[in-house]
Amino acid sequence: MPSSAFNWTELIDEICAGTWISPLNGKRYPPAPYDKIVFSESLDGSEADLVASLGFEGPIAVVCDPATFKALGERVCKSLRTLGEVTEIILDNPHADMATARDLQQRLMPFPTAVAVGSGSINDLTKYATLQNGRRYCVFATAGSMNGYTSSTASMTLDSGLKVSLPAQAPAGFFVDLEVCASAPAWLNAAGFGDCLCRSVAQIDWWMSHRMLGTLYRHEPYLIEIPDEIRLMEQARGIAEGDIEAIGTLFRVLTLCGLGINFTGISNHGSMGEHQISHYIDCFAGDRHPGTTHGQQVGVTTLTMARIQEHFLASESPPEVRPTQIDEADMARRMGAPVARQCAEHYRAKAFDQKSADAFNERMRKHWPQLRAECLEMRVGPDRLTKLLEASGGPTTATALAIPTEFYRESVSHAHEMRDRFSFADIACDSGVLSQLAAAES
Repeated sequence: MPSSAFNWTELIDEICAGTWISPLNGKRYPPAPYDKIVFSESLDGSEADLVASLGFEGPIAVVCDPATFKALGERVCKSLRTLGEVTEIILDNPHADMATARDLQQRLMPFPTAVAVGSGSINDLTKYATLQNGRRYCVFATAGSMNGYTSSTASMTLDSGLKVSLPAQAPAGFFVDLEVCASAPAWLNAAGFGDCLCRSVAQIDWWMSHRMLGTLYRHEPYLIEIPDEIRLMEQARGIAEGDIEAIGTLFRVLTLCGLGINFTGISNHGSMGEHQISHYIDCFAGDRHPGTTHGQQVGVTTLTMARIQEHFLASESPPEVRPTQIDEADMARRMGAPVARQCAEHYRAKAFDQKSADAFNERMRKHWPQLRAECLEMRVGPDRLTKLLEASGGPTTATALAIPTEFYRESVSHAHEMRDRFSFADIACDSGVLSQLAAAES
């Protein structure tokens, strides 16, 4: 179907308007916090009208980095000058950390509104800084490289070095010029495909945690995302080729995943064990970090988590855990003492003592046949995931990411220590097989 004849924001518009009705319970949910989401084959010439439709007036700050300024920012600035004074804030090689956020917050203080042009770090920094200033912002995408465009959280590195999700704000407007995004370096859109690929492993982790520990689970995020995800998987090769139809589908899935938070208030539906491994890499690689992006890493860590889950789901026998061993001295050696203390607090929240381990094992023995069948129903196998990621042009191993093998294995072995979200990595650790499974990764 030609993109000009396709309503790219169908369903997205219903969710944003609060008119979507869940087939699970017949319930309507409050409108999502966006004034306008627009995907178009081209937005050239309409940038000022889109921004003005949000009630934005000059002076306006436009936040870019050098690459996104060249790709789209310069054009946006030119268009917005019809609305009033425009100031270009071009961040050189920005990182989504607190020091950069504080600096941007000060630079944005004089402006009633801001326009971000870019993806990951640019969007996270702007959404976080504008919230601190009590200002609104909108974002023009430059590549389908991650699923955080529409989320109400920002992935930020604290001064301690720990990477966390912090409360931020959703953009008032989210605008996608598909021609611009299809023209982005292919590896950026492949990174977004990698970020989408984690749905099945995140869902399995989250469902297992819900069934075994009673943690919150909501199925609505998957109801809205999976039909488009199936279509996206069929178009994986088009991501590598810069096909506009494939890029449009990619943005639908990225956006629908972000909108899932509207139903849950949390990001678990798209961020479990696989994201923890990526966060460990970002927090503790130091000079071993090759400069890879979030989405590239998540694509690879998704394959790793799929293999960890497969180890258990392939067996009719239920896993059995022992009391959790928290070695705070070793955590401090790897993480540094301040971060280790923060992580140990999260880790203790989900740790087993003998009594809770025995209760977990009893529940697992009782429910494993049904739980296993439910997880297998959600499963996309690691071999298929690998083929899809290859077709999109994304790296599929730590070696391809240029992450040292030993450090990647460390990340797999210890990433679950960072957060209180319970995944199959926790089961692997507490059943004594995680180090062995990690040793097979390269």
